[in-house]
Amino acid sequence: MMPRVLALAAAGLLCGAFACSSLAQEPGAADASAGGHGATSNRTFEDVQHWTAVFDDPNRDAWQKPAELVAALGLSAGATVADLGAGTGYLAPYLSRAVGPDGTVLLVDTEPTLIEHMRSRAEAEGLRNATPVLASANNPRIPRGSADLVLIVDTFHHINDRVTYARGLRETLRPGGRIAIIDWQKRELPVGPKGPHKLARAHIVTEMKQAGYEIVEEPDVLPYQYFLIFRPAPTPPVP
Repeated sequence: MMPRVLALAAAGLLCGAFACSSLAQEPGAADASAGGHGATSNRTFEDVQHWTAVFDDPNRDAWQKPAELVAALGLSAGATVADLGAGTGYLAPYLSRAVGPDGTVLLVDTEPTLIEHMRSRAEAEGLRNATPVLASANNPRIPRGSADLVLIVDTFHHINDRVTYARGLRETLRPGGRIAIIDWQKRELPVGPKGPHKLARAHIVTEMKQAGYEIVEEPDVLPYQYFLIFRPAPTPPVP
């Protein structure tokens, strides 16, 4: 997904959008990066064949539960959803069906080869409502006021300045828009990064509150990840 910044999102191993330098992590592998709450990886995502094997591994479905995950988002027909760090487009078919032919799925990533892969995948699978978006390192290139939902899967823990990043995402949301953050539980797990590279659920809730959001829902559908849905608070905090 992105890292060049968002490259892990679809696979369940992403790194977030604006501030990450490189983001992917193979399922079950330790994060090779170090330093700070927003540790990043030095990996690149140019090898599409490799990352397709990682992100679209059929074994991932057992714990990522893509159908249940997307159902829990409560997307309406005609909605616009942005998958921030979409990688190889793992979630694209599920999101596409959820919003229907009148909806839009923005598959956002910073790696050009993955964007090309997702474009080919969307055409091959008939995902006419899916649009790959080539983001830059500090800008997801999601049109202002366009998204009903921004989905960030296994990416948020990679972002260096998450509060500033989350504040910037407010500009992408429509009135009533939401941000869903799915990330690794801070405990020993059979998949995902090691402990030092995980963020506790409470830590993310605190940072999102500082960024001007309030938690509105917490679906209990995933075995190894917390699932937090936020909306902008009525009165955003002063930076």
